[in-house]
Amino acid sequence: MIVEQIVQQLGLEVAAGGDQLDTEVTGGYSGDLISAVMANARQGNIWIAWHVHPNIVAAGLIVKLAAIILVSGREPEQETIHKADEEGMPILVSDLPAFEIIGRLHEMGISGVQ
Repeated sequence: MIVEQIVQQLGLEVAAGGDQLDTEVTGGYSGDLISAVMANARQGNIWIAWHVHPNIVAAGLIVKLAAIILVSGREPEQETIHKADEEGMPILVSDLPAFEIIGRLHEMGISGVQ
């Protein structure tokens, strides 16, 4: 499944990186310790997060994530949007809480990091 399919099925807002939605999603990771994301997420994962600052883009690029989903209506900072667009990192936004997004992703066949 590619990022664009997830955007459509979950009704996500594309806040940044809209030209990079054709990336294959290999799994998912949820957590807000950026060091834990860098240590445990895998290339192609979609990260469910709360953070809105530019460091999420840096972590996403290091791990080579497929996308980042901000939950509970959190909106990325302008600097984050700029950096994500510049680097090609999709940032998606949902009004749903993390638990709900994770459940829906699992129903769609996206599993967690093994």
